[in-house]
Amino acid sequence: MLDSFLVDNILMNSLREDMPMGDITTDNLISSTTVSKAKFIAKDAGIIAGLDIAERVFKLLDGEIKFKKYVEDGALVNKGDTIAEVEGNSRVLLKSERTALNLLQRLSGIATKTYSFCEKVKDLPVKIADTRKTTPGLRVLEKYAVKIGGGSNHRFSLSDGVLIKDNHIKAAGGIKNAVEASRKNIPHTAKIEVETESLEQVKEALECGADIIMLDNMSLEMMREAVDIISKRALVEASGNVSIDTVTDIASTGVDIISVGSITHSVNAFDISLRFE
Repeated sequence: MLDSFLVDNILMNSLREDMPMGDITTDNLISSTTVSKAKFIAKDAGIIAGLDIAERVFKLLDGEIKFKKYVEDGALVNKGDTIAEVEGNSRVLLKSERTALNLLQRLSGIATKTYSFCEKVKDLPVKIADTRKTTPGLRVLEKYAVKIGGGSNHRFSLSDGVLIKDNHIKAAGGIKNAVEASRKNIPHTAKIEVETESLEQVKEALECGADIIMLDNMSLEMMREAVDIISKRALVEASGNVSIDTVTDIASTGVDIISVGSITHSVNAFDISLRFE
């Protein structure tokens, strides 16, 4: 469930960006009393995400706007399907349509790509997770779309959990120093994840009591060896250059989580049109 305070803040900033001093076209062309109806039409097949967000965009400008959903978030739609319709003051619809469409298309694109990855590993005990490679300002929405597509969320921010990466290890003087310093200073409820690039680092992270061990850019053979070494004593995450063509092979190594940056940072917007009647 999305936090309404966070969502409204994102949407208001988006609307301000698009019309900082009003809509010079609509305000001088359309009567303030004109009413219109428009339909959201899918122009491709995929997973829909962000309908409630699109609705909220319109209602932030006019609470009397009527928004009817024909599907719910998570639905698989086909080209030509009517997704939703909106009715109300024409000025409001025209001022809101681009922001609503941009977000709906972006989130649906993320959900669709996530779904495609999840389908590749649906018969294996592994989770597809996102990363922090999100659009600045839109992370909470984009991670929501990942969930709608069947994926799992990694950290939402640097404040959520310890992830000791290669530069942290170098700066701290090694994995042991980094883990011990973290464990000493963080709450007992927080988990520690360590990024590893070799089997030696995997063994060191395991000996230090890491809760999660990330296998970064390892070969399939090395990942299998790492999984055997760890032997369920920590969660195992695979990361680095994961593609739709390699994800099934990576999942077959026995890892618990596969983090995929491309499901948020390299996504094509899902094609949706808003047609006025």
